[in-house]
Amino acid sequence: MSHVVKLPTVEDTRDFGRRLAGLLRAGDLVLLTGPLGAGKTALTQGIGAGLGVLGDITSPTFVIARVHRPDPARGGRVALVHADAYRLGDATDPRAEIDDLDLDASVDDSVTVVEWGEGLVEQLVDAHLRVRIDRRDDDTRIVELDPIGGDWARRLADLG
Repeated sequence: MSHVVKLPTVEDTRDFGRRLAGLLRAGDLVLLTGPLGAGKTALTQGIGAGLGVLGDITSPTFVIARVHRPDPARGGRVALVHADAYRLGDATDPRAEIDDLDLDASVDDSVTVVEWGEGLVEQLVDAHLRVRIDRRDDDTRIVELDPIGGDWARRLADLG
């Protein structure tokens, strides 16, 4: 069952990411979809803040993936791997390029957030959270969270 949230501003999107981070643990895969400029990176910034990781969260479009280590001074508890598969869509074999990132080597020990990864990364784990973000003309974001397997439905119920 989907969980839908309306977020009026980009800051609300970051705040929601902070709240969502409270549900996340090592081994989780969050798959972000939505058009350019919808707020995928803003949501990930909030997740990073909520997880207490080091470094600024920026779109990894040109480096494909970044690892943000937990910062004990910020209450950091788990690393965040933030990947962006947008440019891989033009590759001859995008799945092979995803394999080259070795996300499977870190997925058990971190929270992994992948933008534009639908159809490419779901095989990394048995269960994941799919998050669809749509941006309206008034900048409001509509966020739809779909639990795929595992205990995601229960965890989303805790989100309120």
